[in-house]
Amino acid sequence: MTGKKNVSLPCAVGSTSYIDTVKNSYYVDKTLLIRDLIDDHAAVTLFTRPRRFGKTLAVDMLKVFFEKTDEDNSVYFRDKKIWDCGEFYRKQQGAYPVIYITFKDVKFDNWKDSLEAIRLVIRDEYMRHAEILSWDGLDVVEKDYLDRMQKGTLSNVEYTRALLNLSRMLEKYHNKKIVVLIDEYDTPIQQGHSKGFYNEVITFMRNFMSGGLKDNLALAFGVLTGILRVSKENLFSGLNNLVVNSVLDEKYSEYFGFTSDEVTTMAAYYGREDKLNELQEWYDGYLFGNREIYNPWSVANYFNNECKPRPFWTNTSDNEIIREIMRTLTPEIADDLILLMQGKHVQTSLNMDVIYPRITDGADSIFSFLLMAGYLKPVKEAIETEIGTFMELALPNKEIRRVYNSEILFWLKNTLDGNVME
Repeated sequence: MTGKKNVSLPCAVGSTSYIDTVKNSYYVDKTLLIRDLIDDHAAVTLFTRPRRFGKTLAVDMLKVFFEKTDEDNSVYFRDKKIWDCGEFYRKQQGAYPVIYITFKDVKFDNWKDSLEAIRLVIRDEYMRHAEILSWDGLDVVEKDYLDRMQKGTLSNVEYTRALLNLSRMLEKYHNKKIVVLIDEYDTPIQQGHSKGFYNEVITFMRNFMSGGLKDNLALAFGVLTGILRVSKENLFSGLNNLVVNSVLDEKYSEYFGFTSDEVTTMAAYYGREDKLNELQEWYDGYLFGNREIYNPWSVANYFNNECKPRPFWTNTSDNEIIREIMRTLTPEIADDLILLMQGKHVQTSLNMDVIYPRITDGADSIFSFLLMAGYLKPVKEAIETEIGTFMELALPNKEIRRVYNSEILFWLKNTLDGNVME
């Protein structure tokens, strides 16, 4: 936590900059994520969490910690938990070249514009590493690739090798293996599914990812974030070194969203311990692994808006998919959604390796999407059987019930001609 009680720093809402957040806002210390990633020795880790649960801020924190820069970024960690973990971890600070890419703004209605946006994101990251642009240590092929990257004349096929090529160049320049951070990897994929260019985007992303993350000898480790764990066969084929961490996993569960202790400490900081019950009713109830988690976006908005509860986590990015789900509902699934809105539990099979084109294929895909996207919570641990994974699900809290009533119920009524609630 930063700041003293009499300063009353605001809660950071929507901030994606770690440095800005720790300098200007109340910061809930999540820096032990760094320790756990180092201890894990995983080649590539994919974190899947609902939107607005702190994924982008966490990735930026990793960038600020690990990246070798001219500035001394250790000042942003010296009063954080990671700095108390010992010399071994402190030596990792500022020790690596870092490739940082975010696809969060690749939201276009066609493949041409989406591809252009992806190319610009990649080119911007190359330009960020100005040290290699005029370095004499590159070979003729690498210099030609960089020259055509800057001129914008690389082919789309050549762009699929951009992650691998930049990794090799940075390792050669710094004589150090590199860290790859990719935020919101599935945003262009979700957009492609909704707008009709799924095959094009998945082909590009598969080649781009596998080129940079599979058998990349320049790679120290990589971290990806997204909402869905798109199946390995569909996107991560051959990437055997990938570890997927989802809302069902106990490990890393405390690093995305706020824990009960963190919310209690925050309420004390703002002198609003009297609001803990209200906070719990409205924004608690998520279960990541076996850990109770609050929605961080909503909690921050709550404290910044005079502690007046309302559904801050209103739907935006999932609209298209939820509309598609509602259009294809069977009466049985519609009945289950009604039971959920009545505060009851539903038991269903799950498909955590869902593919976007098959997201409406059945109850297992639909409820898996709603679970991973933050619209449902597990009530009990999953039951593994010979025919699949089964889980009891419910709505997490009052905020999500309001979201269901205002958004999902609207589409549900339209889909079934208004007869579902009769």
